[in-house]
Amino acid sequence: MPVLTRLIPSPLVVDIRPGALESLGGVLADERISNSGRLAVAVSGGSGTGLRERLAPSLPGATWYEVGGGTLDDAVRLAGAMKAGRYDAVVGLGGGKIIDCAKFAAARVGLPLVAVPTNLAHDGLCSPVATLDNDAGRGSYGVPNPIAIVIDLDIIRDAPVRYVRAGIGDAVSNVSAVADWELACRVKGERIDGLAAAMARQAGESVLRHPGGIGDSDFLQVLAEALVLSGIAMSVSGDSRPSSGACHEINHAFDLLFPKRAAAHGEQCGLGAAFAMYLRGAHEESVHMAGVLRRHGLPVLPQEIGFTTEEFVRAVEFAPETRPGRYTILEHLDLKTEQIKDVYADYVKAIGS
Repeated sequence: MPVLTRLIPSPLVVDIRPGALESLGGVLADERISNSGRLAVAVSGGSGTGLRERLAPSLPGATWYEVGGGTLDDAVRLAGAMKAGRYDAVVGLGGGKIIDCAKFAAARVGLPLVAVPTNLAHDGLCSPVATLDNDAGRGSYGVPNPIAIVIDLDIIRDAPVRYVRAGIGDAVSNVSAVADWELACRVKGERIDGLAAAMARQAGESVLRHPGGIGDSDFLQVLAEALVLSGIAMSVSGDSRPSSGACHEINHAFDLLFPKRAAAHGEQCGLGAAFAMYLRGAHEESVHMAGVLRRHGLPVLPQEIGFTTEEFVRAVEFAPETRPGRYTILEHLDLKTEQIKDVYADYVKAIGS
């Protein structure tokens, strides 16, 4: 019998620990990602300034590029600037916008990317997608996975608490997303990649079931690992399906309908996931998820992020239009305005105010 297997697209290096940033150069050299030390480092002009001063002595061969924002134009400009140099790899050092710009630019110039996130706001730090603002709003662009992920938990602990909370919401929403994938399989015959689903589900469950909090080093380790696993799960499946279902459709609806008022990605996804679990009849799971989100200081009601009940109902009704072709509990139930209002009222009673 022939031995059948497959190659899994994943980073060569995943280094998650306190103090990881200090040994970045050594890690890249040891893994032969950059023996010469010739690196193009993309960094923000704000919080990145201090990190640049701290890291520059240990990366003497690096060229530093300041990234203005998270737009497609920013990423194209970064790629254009890097073409003039001869580098081994690109390092994205900063938050999600910086890393997404670095992902896109690295792909454009044909170099591997090393992701060094300074917060855990969402699972994009290891995903094969760069999300960038463009003239039409916001677009997702396919890119290679990072070749290395270096997460310094000391840096993460110093990040604004809201960013860590958002990452919790994004990770926990995997549980709802995988349930939507399974629904699509049962009803529409959509193929499930079992490995990708298992990775995404366990990533979400590990955060959902962990008793620790944001100030707990063990919890931050688990959260960071969960977000990395979520990104790898998307690479395994070839799309965002393992981590994006009704929860993300609701999030996208908030972004599109209320672009000036939208909350953090993970905050909206966590709220969307808790409500989607209730929609599918998993009431106990929904109540438990809402309780965990509340314990970490995350919203479980739209009013907690500045939206009225009517605006939330509008977002839920509009949500399926954000991802044409994706089948979730929202498409399955096809609820109208008054029906959404009724279910939402029951959800509020179930989770408590």
